[in-house]
Amino acid sequence: MDNIFNRDFLELGIKADEIRQQKWGKKTFFVRNLHLNYTNICVSKCRFCAFAKDEGDDGAYIYEIDEMLKYVEDKGKDAVEIHVVGGLHPSKPFSFYTESLSALHAAYPKKVIKAFSAVEIEYFSGISGLSAEDVLLQLNKSGLAMMPGGGAEIFDPEIRNVICPEKIPAKRWVEIHELAHKNGIKTNATMLYGHVEKDEHKLRHLETIRNLQEKTGGFLAFIPLSFHPENTFLKDIYPATGVEDLKTIAVSRIMLDNVPHIKAYWVMLGEKTAQIALRFGADDLDGTIIKENITHAAGATSSEGLTVESLVDFVSSAGLTAVERDAFYNEIKVYDTN
Repeated sequence: MDNIFNRDFLELGIKADEIRQQKWGKKTFFVRNLHLNYTNICVSKCRFCAFAKDEGDDGAYIYEIDEMLKYVEDKGKDAVEIHVVGGLHPSKPFSFYTESLSALHAAYPKKVIKAFSAVEIEYFSGISGLSAEDVLLQLNKSGLAMMPGGGAEIFDPEIRNVICPEKIPAKRWVEIHELAHKNGIKTNATMLYGHVEKDEHKLRHLETIRNLQEKTGGFLAFIPLSFHPENTFLKDIYPATGVEDLKTIAVSRIMLDNVPHIKAYWVMLGEKTAQIALRFGADDLDGTIIKENITHAAGATSSEGLTVESLVDFVSSAGLTAVERDAFYNEIKVYDTN
């Protein structure tokens, strides 16, 4: 396989920007969204994670259903998307998750619930005795409208064995997303880079996403995630450079021409790098993200949330047009400030 990462930095950016413009012109998307990280208690011990706690640890927490509802009421009144992910709690039954979604959907029927990574789906299958497909169907019936793309990390088994040996294999991640797509549940996909992987591992990861998208068409967006080593067992690793961040965005856009959207996830990239990424193939800034905990636990210095005005300014100062969207990329408002 040709190592596209070895190509000239600016040539990659120009090619990726051309593809972005062919697809979306000057449109750059964002959403008013709320991250609901319902627990940091987790039975899995991924080496790259600074978020997870054991029951009884200082700072360990679990939101009960009434607390979830209050959290959304307090922080997400304007949000059109609720992003629900958390740790793999050792004692909550599967009914806790279906009832949580049902309560959120009943209280906020106009907000789209994007919930639970493939890792969580597999865990729910294990604790419930249901197949992953039945888990998805029950969650969907309870209010789950789409799935995030977390848990993909890097698909290569050797790298996975180093950074997250207890996490589901890549093959299972792919199978669960294929099941979601089969049942009409759109999903995102991610890739965690900047740790112990090499270019070849990233390229094979992107090829796997491309192949599944060719088969199902179920991915809405791909999100390259820049690893934050602080407070993790991999804290001595140098994080990705700005050039690597931008190259990864560009290569993702070039290789995944069948995935509609590439996100510049400002929480991990930082606001300024994310803004530049809008001219390296990214067409989406994710959103206001009130309030993200997982990456900030690993030392992210980006804001815990951004205002709509800030996002519009990021986009317009890059010479692009900010478009407020819903979770499914339906346009809500165009901010034509240029």
